[in-house]
Amino acid sequence: MKRRAIITASILGIWDLGFGIWDLGFGIYYEGRPVILYFYPKDDTPGCTKETCNFQTYLPKFKPSKAAVLGVSILDEKSKAKFANKYDITFPLLADPEHEVAEKYGVWQQKSFMGRKFMGIVRTTYLIGPDSKVQRRWDNVKVDEHADEVLGALS
Repeated sequence: MKRRAIITASILGIWDLGFGIWDLGFGIYYEGRPVILYFYPKDDTPGCTKETCNFQTYLPKFKPSKAAVLGVSILDEKSKAKFANKYDITFPLLADPEHEVAEKYGVWQQKSFMGRKFMGIVRTTYLIGPDSKVQRRWDNVKVDEHADEVLGALS
């Protein structure tokens, strides 16, 4: 059985946008490694599923760079566990139900759908370097080719 890590984002050492790691006990594990930190709107929806499964497929390609992949959305740990189990996701999916981390990273924004405005996560990925500094940000990600774009940035 594959290991799955479902944790709340608030207990992870989250990077402070280029100013270093907040070591809250768990984040130190990623120090000195590149981290692909991607924010997605919701578990088990078509686009989010495709993006997450693509990152899972690319894990062996990320391995030479020692890059870790972390996915973040606002749904709770129960939703994350169900999503990870359904699609055999082996990297950490982080629950940010109060959207604290999403706000800190500037991805909690006003969105609109069919004339209705609401707040939510805008699909965004950060590549954080081994020095804990943000190396790159992708906004309004297109899920089909995104994992390959991130791989290219790691090279």
